[in-house]
Amino acid sequence: MKSEHGCAFTISKEEELKEATNNFDAKDILGEGGNGTVYKGTLKNNEDVAIKRCKIIDERQKKEFGKEILILSQINHKNIVRILGCCLEVEIPILVYEFIPKGTLFDLIHSYNASHISLSFRLRIAQEAAEALAYLHSWASPPIVHRDVKSSNILLDDNFSAKVSDFGASVLAPLDQDQFVTLVQGTRGYLDPEYMQTGQLTVQSDVYSFGMVLLEVLTRKKAFYWDGTEERSLSSAFLSAMKVNKLREILDDQIMNEDVNLINAVAELARECLNMEGEKRPEMREVAETLDRLRKTMKQPWVHDNPEEIERLLCEPSTNKELQMTSYHSLEEKAMLAMESGR
Repeated sequence: MKSEHGCAFTISKEEELKEATNNFDAKDILGEGGNGTVYKGTLKNNEDVAIKRCKIIDERQKKEFGKEILILSQINHKNIVRILGCCLEVEIPILVYEFIPKGTLFDLIHSYNASHISLSFRLRIAQEAAEALAYLHSWASPPIVHRDVKSSNILLDDNFSAKVSDFGASVLAPLDQDQFVTLVQGTRGYLDPEYMQTGQLTVQSDVYSFGMVLLEVLTRKKAFYWDGTEERSLSSAFLSAMKVNKLREILDDQIMNEDVNLINAVAELARECLNMEGEKRPEMREVAETLDRLRKTMKQPWVHDNPEEIERLLCEPSTNKELQMTSYHSLEEKAMLAMESGR
């Protein structure tokens, strides 16, 4: 691994990481999850890093940390957080990542004092996260199932570009089969219902979870939210609203006055991702491609009153060199129908 990374991958000493985090001071905690605690640290060369330390010593968590090192050491994508090194001389595993300074997508959209966030800004972040997941599913070998896609695992860098993080629950998918049985793991509200019922994990489980992220982007509501009288499931509320053509009742007020055709198209894409049957969901690369094409219509506002121009933009080949993806006509057609229905 170190030879593959060259000088970028460092085997650190425990004392170096203790010094970098003021002996893992609680004041330096960036976040906590099921697999460990993440601290902000500053190395001797003044480089800021994120240092992940396992909470409890057991074989399962050691294996999960080892798996995270293995997976991240094979990934090279601008929208996936980079692993810089690790500490192997301690019983409690420690991983060192690049520091991502602007928090998470969850923080951005659910903060009570958050300022206005345009639909364009939200969709750019969503598209970048989709591209990262498409890379994991379609270009990594073997494919990687993230298994815990959620807004709090999408970090934001200095330019508010997305960085998908936290691969502690991730798995390498067998190349000789489309699905495999595993212990159900993930976060309430984002878990694929089909995966929960059968224990059979596929890359399409990530697609369902990403559909939930799209809903958060559109509604600014959490996966489970309080509607004033009871706790509600965002996915159920959204699907019910779509069924009776009352999407506006669940949308975030801040985007109410934005392009209704575009909002309808993104909502249709989210509904496709949330299909109860995994095989009927689009692939992640197709989701990323569709978001890319929908965003083109925002950059060229004169197309909104020209259905033929919208169709041309949705059908032209992607210029995204990182994805090099084929067209997904059925999903685009549904997006187009959604956009037309808003006229």
